[in-house]
Amino acid sequence: MAEKRNIFLVGPMGAGKSTIGRHLADELHLEFFDTDQEIEKRTGADIAWVFDIEGEDGFRQREESVIEDLTEKQGIVLATGGGSVLSKNVRNRLSARGIVVYLETPIEKQVARTQRDKRRPLLQTKEEPKEVLVRLAEERNPLYVEVADFTVQTDEQSAKVVAAQIIDKLDF
Repeated sequence: MAEKRNIFLVGPMGAGKSTIGRHLADELHLEFFDTDQEIEKRTGADIAWVFDIEGEDGFRQREESVIEDLTEKQGIVLATGGGSVLSKNVRNRLSARGIVVYLETPIEKQVARTQRDKRRPLLQTKEEPKEVLVRLAEERNPLYVEVADFTVQTDEQSAKVVAAQIIDKLDF
């Protein structure tokens, strides 16, 4: 039997990584994982609590450890956290262990998709969410491009359509 391949989704918060990832996993009969959900499962606490207690650095260490473990598996779809690409180790692991897809999304769509979500610690500041998202995009977008095998736009299509586009581009 051919070796099962992994698909890793990267992109900003609000890009649809988790939703699209679930559709991909269903269509390809692969197991789905979400790094944030895995961190919550392992800590027994939500992401906001981890951020409050351990700060962003502590959270990123947990995230890197989860990605290290999950990328050892075969035949998975993994939705990564938006900031996971900040780590060179994570970028190297993702590149070496699967196909990396960058889900590119305009800032306006991110704002619309995240505006009522209280589970995103980086947006729970006095700063306007759009300003935070612009700042994060400037820092992270080049890293998404660097690590990605290909990019898919997620702005005007349903998660199911985006998943189908990804499947069309895959060499499975």
